[in-house]
Amino acid sequence: MTFSIVARCPRSGQFGIAAATAMPAVGKLLTHAQSGVGAVATQARINPYLGIDGLALLAQGVPAPDVIEALKPRDPRMDLRQVAVIDAAGRAAAFTGEGCPAWSGHITGEGYSFQGNRLAGANVLERARERFLALESEALPERLVEALASADAGGGDLKGERSATLYVVDSEDYPLWDIRVDEHPRPIEELRRLLQVFARDVVPHIKRMPTRENPAGEAGEEVA
Repeated sequence: MTFSIVARCPRSGQFGIAAATAMPAVGKLLTHAQSGVGAVATQARINPYLGIDGLALLAQGVPAPDVIEALKPRDPRMDLRQVAVIDAAGRAAAFTGEGCPAWSGHITGEGYSFQGNRLAGANVLERARERFLALESEALPERLVEALASADAGGGDLKGERSATLYVVDSEDYPLWDIRVDEHPRPIEELRRLLQVFARDVVPHIKRMPTRENPAGEAGEEVA
């Protein structure tokens, strides 16, 4: 009942996840990412520990394909899970359990993984990948959202979407982008709109916040 994208930008080193589903609050437990480490998306019958433990393994330097293999014996119902991993080197790996609702599957490549279950068909993933690769010169958040929109145009979730999310980490322990759309009749359209709002009103402030190298941060207008 979910479609997601996990990717790494080779230019910025950012890791990002975008997703949409027919259930509310897709961004609550699906997205897991850490600066300089990697990203994990866990979906279908969600097991949040696949994301939590997956990130811990990535932080230890375990390559993405080996992370998948290490996670399998930890979950006795992996047949109901779908998980995608990308590591610091851009290697991607994914797993789709045989018990995930049809159509389900994944596509991986250098720097990305596309996965979904209860989709209109494999063309949903193909359309998303084509759009993502066609926007190679764009920033990662835009590429993720546009690929998500392309998947939706290709049929998306068979029950339609009610929530969508964008989560991107850059150089700090906190995210640079964290947008969630819940219980909305057109969540991907709303995600597109909020991408522009965040780019104008939120991200510039986040870039001035305290960092590990500059604990004082930079002067700017108050945001909270």
